[in-house]
Amino acid sequence: MPLPKTYRAEGLVLKNIPFGEADLLVTLYTRETGKVRAVAKGARRSSSKLVGHFEPLTAIRLSLARGRSLDVITQVEVSNNFALLKSDLPTLAKGLYVAELVDGFGPESTANSSLYDLAIETLKAASRDPTWGLVLRYFELHLLRVSGFMPELFQCVECRTPLAPDSHRFSPNAGGTLCLGCAPPGVQVRPLSLRALKVLRLLHHSRVAELPHLQIDGALGQELKSLLSSTIAYWLDKEIRSNSFIDHLEHWPQAEVSS
Repeated sequence: MPLPKTYRAEGLVLKNIPFGEADLLVTLYTRETGKVRAVAKGARRSSSKLVGHFEPLTAIRLSLARGRSLDVITQVEVSNNFALLKSDLPTLAKGLYVAELVDGFGPESTANSSLYDLAIETLKAASRDPTWGLVLRYFELHLLRVSGFMPELFQCVECRTPLAPDSHRFSPNAGGTLCLGCAPPGVQVRPLSLRALKVLRLLHHSRVAELPHLQIDGALGQELKSLLSSTIAYWLDKEIRSNSFIDHLEHWPQAEVSS
């Protein structure tokens, strides 16, 4: 049976680029069909009713017409523009980090409603408390889970022995935790503190809206960030540009103060 010529979707705008004289080529991640690239005709004209509807990090409901190579957006309604998240540069950078990872892990034309819901829930949580760094760690871990790359956190990935306290390490490319007695050839192995393992397990068993506001010191926060970002970079197999930008913004105020 042929696909219908038009369809409706619920999506998150990941990015857009100019297309033709007045159009936009919009990349969306939709609940119904996964990642979609579609044309918003006339969206760059100042008189267009579509102005502002396709900013990155905007949740929309839309109707699309199928085309030979690119679908065309025929109707659109903003359901959440995440205005608080876009109110300053550091919080905007965190949102764009979420969008970049959804773009990287979300396959085209393949639905993953769990990934869509995770992105929307994360952006809502980040809007409620922009200074809460743990929300990004939650997103990273559950991004791996819903994409099929969840790291093992409860037993050694090599010998399958349950982990003893403080007798564990972590390997992004081996698939998670290792006991001290296992060292598979050709894998990257890094230290894993008991505190970091406990937080990862808590993140694994929690929902972002119910996650407690833990007091995470600088060393623990950096360890969690390094473990998860290295795992994501391994599976994504490319540099995460927005992550470097977040690092720059985090150190920029300190540089200003010290100068």
